[in-house]
Order: sequence, then structure tokens, then C-alpha cells
Amino acid sequence: MKKALEDLVYKTKIPSLDSAVLLGNSSAAGGLRMTVHGLVPEMTAKAAKEAALGAGAVVKLVTSGALREEDLKKIEEVSPKLLLLAGGVDYGESEVIVQNAHLISHLKIKVPIIYAGNIAVKNEVSQILKTRGFKVYPTENVYPRLDELNIESVKKIIQKAFEEHITEGPGMSSIKDWISGVLLPTPGAVMNAFQLLSNILGDVIGFDVGGATTDVHSVTEGDEELKKITPYPEPKSKRTVEGDLGVYLSANQVIDLFEGAEKESLLARTSYITPLSHEQEEIAVTSKITQKAVETALLRHVGEIRYVMSPTGRGTYVWGKDLTRVKWVIGTGGALVFLPGMKQFLQSLFIRPSSRLLLPNNPEVLIDNNYLLSSIGTLARYQHIDKESLAFFTLSNLNNQGIKFI
Repeated sequence: MKKALEDLVYKTKIPSLDSAVLLGNSSAAGGLRMTVHGLVPEMTAKAAKEAALGAGAVVKLVTSGALREEDLKKIEEVSPKLLLLAGGVDYGESEVIVQNAHLISHLKIKVPIIYAGNIAVKNEVSQILKTRGFKVYPTENVYPRLDELNIESVKKIIQKAFEEHITEGPGMSSIKDWISGVLLPTPGAVMNAFQLLSNILGDVIGFDVGGATTDVHSVTEGDEELKKITPYPEPKSKRTVEGDLGVYLSANQVIDLFEGAEKESLLARTSYITPLSHEQEEIAVTSKITQKAVETALLRHVGEIRYVMSPTGRGTYVWGKDLTRVKWVIGTGGALVFLPGMKQFLQSLFIRPSSRLLLPNNPEVLIDNNYLLSSIGTLARYQHIDKESLAFFTLSNLNNQGIKFI
């Protein structure tokens, strides 16, 4: 970190950083590893998972209903950095939530716990956990009423807890000596950047392709008419993370998605898969893997029209995230930033509209060529910065080859 700061001083010609406020984002030690526990799979458990992912977490376990012995063992195996406990609408079901709190309180690991469930038992749940030595962050209910999500307030408390506890990880104890302001999980910072850009661009979707994962972020309310046939609400800002779709560490899993001669060809050329592609053959192989990772991640993120038969006839419903109002697509992450032809590839994904998938129709594409979005998203959390100016600065740097310093 010291070397990075020295490099920053050299490149910006700033005499000193002694009076600077230093902000940061980190995916160190596997990022923000979390487990999430709610009541109903498609309601509180899903809402809690959406909040955790939106905050930038790596969600390793999701449970619904009463915790079982095997769930508790799995929590201890995962050893999360944070645990999110939710369940019940406000003043609704509470018995299972209190029971889960008692069970969690007997875990061998003293993981910090965020409580975002039924507010009627917030104090009771907090007391159960605190009595057993757990640090508790009680907050608003992530699913306060039927069909109502309360994602943003829960995301903020998750990121606050992350800031307070990341320094307990291996090799992270000295970070407090450097960071004087905000410290975020890197995927959460990237989401902040997309949210910031949506304030001036409107509805956006972003792809962040890395060596181990591919993240898809969308910021859109969706179509008002389609909302009327959506049985389970989706958050305005949604992140999905695909742990099997990286272009380096997970490359073989992506290759498994190919078929026939194309798959055989890639398997024969795995020696060309490198963290940084420079040679022509390396670029060709990594480009193929990147395109398949993005295509697959998009299909897992986007919602669809479904037809369901019932005694009253066929019903039409929307399942998942409606992207039809999205007008801008943004690419970031090493593969999309540095490989040639990625802007044209992203454009090609949306040329042919689908009658079933709720995809954008021919949106504009921007590339984060200066690789700034995670830094921009971190700055967006700084209370003394002008958000509108930051958004326009960010937009001016997308597709711009030259670094501009504020």
C-alpha cells in the first residue's frame, strides 16, 4: 500500500498526501463472506440475500425457515465475516426468528450479526445474541411488508459492519493506519458507481468480469405494467455474482459450457489462459471465455415471461429482473477493459429482442477504459463530495483513453 501511495504522488505531482483523506475498497481474504438467514425462500430470505449481494458480499449460504443442525454446522464451516438474520414482516411471525437467534447464539464462532427482521422482536433478538458475546447491528426490516423490499438501508449497515471488522482479517491489521475515510467491499463500490451513473444516464446494466467471477449489476425499476404481473418484487439495484464464470481461476468451468469442436479446441489451448493476455493466441482464447462468461451471467441475471397453468386457465407472470427499460450498458473488469472488441461484443448481445427474456432493446455501450469504477464508487460514499460532479466526471472518463485527475 505504501508503494501504491508513493506511485500516486509521483503520477499526480501532488507534493504530499499528509493532509489527504484516504478512502479504500477491498476484496482481500476472499472479500465480504456472508451467510444469510430468513423465513420464506421467495420473500425474506431472498430480500436478505439481495441486500447482502448489493452491499458487495460473497454469499456462501442462504437458509429459510427454522435453522437445522446441519445449517449451524455449515455456518461454522463457512466461518463468515458477517451473518445476516432476517425474517417476518413487521409485527408478523416472530417465533421462528427468536428460535433462530437462540440457535445462532450457541455457535462456536463469534461472528458479527446484522438483524434485519421483524422489528417487533428486534430488542429481544439483539439481547439474546449480545448476552452470548456477539456484536449485533440491529437495523430496519429488509422485508417490512408483503411485496415491499427495504434493501438500501440494510446495505449501508452491512458496509458499516464490513468497515469495522475487515481489519481483523489476516494481513489487514495495519489498514487502519492508512485509511481515514470509507472502506468498502470492492463489488459494493462498483455497484455504487453504477447507481451514481444512473442518476444522470437513467436505467443501466453493468458487467464486471474478473479472474474468478463475473458480476452483473442492474439499476432499473423495470416496466410499470410488467410490475403488475410480478409475484415477487425485485430490488431497483440488483447484483448477481457468478462464482463459476471467471476468465482465469474459473476458466475451465466456463469452457465446460461450450460444446463440440469449440470446446475441444479451447481445452487444447488452456496453456494460453493467463492473468494478463498479451500474445495473439492468449487474447483469442481469453476473449472466447470472456464472451461466454458474460452471455451466461446475463441469462442468469435477466428475468423472463412465464406462463403458468391453473384451474382458472393460463396465467402470465414475470419472474426475475425486468431489464426492458435499460438504455445503457457498461463494461468493467480487466477482460472487458483490456481485451479488444469487447464494446462491439456487448452491443451484439442486445441486437435481437427476445419475446421471453426481459432484455434491453439496442442500448448504448460504454467501457470503463480507465478502470475507475470501483474507485468512483468509493468516492461516492464520501459525504463531502459533490455527487453530480462526480457522476459527470465518471461519464467523461468512460470510453476515454486518457486518465484525468480531479
